[in-house]
Amino acid sequence: MDHPISTDSASRFEAYVEGLVSVIGHADRARPLRDYCVGLMMPCERKSVEPMAAVTAPERTAAQHQSLLHFVGEGRWSDEKVLAKVREMVLPEIVRHGQIEAWIIDDTGFPKQGRHSVGVARQYCGQLGKQDNCQVAVSLSIANRHASLPVAYRLYLPEQWVADDDRRRKTGVPEDIRFRTKPEIALEQIRAASAAGLPPGVVLMDAGYGCNTELRSSISALGLTYVAGILPNTTVWAPGMAPLHPKPWSGRGRPPKLIRRDRNHRPLSQAACFGLAGQSLAQDRVARRLGRTVVLALCPVAYPCRPSRLQSYQEPPGRMAVDRVAER
Repeated sequence: MDHPISTDSASRFEAYVEGLVSVIGHADRARPLRDYCVGLMMPCERKSVEPMAAVTAPERTAAQHQSLLHFVGEGRWSDEKVLAKVREMVLPEIVRHGQIEAWIIDDTGFPKQGRHSVGVARQYCGQLGKQDNCQVAVSLSIANRHASLPVAYRLYLPEQWVADDDRRRKTGVPEDIRFRTKPEIALEQIRAASAAGLPPGVVLMDAGYGCNTELRSSISALGLTYVAGILPNTTVWAPGMAPLHPKPWSGRGRPPKLIRRDRNHRPLSQAACFGLAGQSLAQDRVARRLGRTVVLALCPVAYPCRPSRLQSYQEPPGRMAVDRVAER
């Protein structure tokens, strides 16, 4: 089926691809890059190189398949430079419709049948809604009410892959790649975005990331606000409360460093903390639905609750406050 393309759309597409060509590296990659981008835009059912080759070069499908396969599999360009160029070209168009409001942390699962694709393992796949064989990529996107734009994207490499030298060698995983959890990858992406001076927004994350105390505290330390899904058993110190200092040193052995809690100094569940703060929140800021999972939105405003995980006492408190609660 032919799809007419306006002259303006075609020229803008050409300008976009030319922008990518400027950072893709070797000149021989320009044609395969353009064909690959065209294939992504065409109405073929599967966006893998074989059907894309048939759509972009029907008269020489086999040769086009090899060209695209080499381009994708052997391309030595910098992902960071390509994403930065995309951001440079697209972000001005997005902010024409309004300032950036949110930074969105998320991960995407890609179901797989075999075990040879890099990072494939039995893990939770959002597309399937269950654990299954898949790859997972962690991403950071910036968004307003008009559009969103991925600014960081990284494949998650499970521990069994990191420890398997044979599979790493066969698939070309660089030697300097080490295991990092998804929250650690997300925090690295947020720090890079902050250092690059991207327009700030509220950091949004689901419970898979929001339950990580280090991630929440580090986001606050960067001066960013956040809204995070958490589990009902996540605990914080109520306003005005804090862990007890370590026990006084007796002069023998190592000085105590572990902060303490007792009957009068205990962290609260987020639901209980909401009960303390809720009296001063406007009714229209609270949404409730019956269900099993309590999801609270946290942001560094009125109530400086601090995470209850045992941390160094000298660490500045993560300024968190209950803003909204929803049960679903």
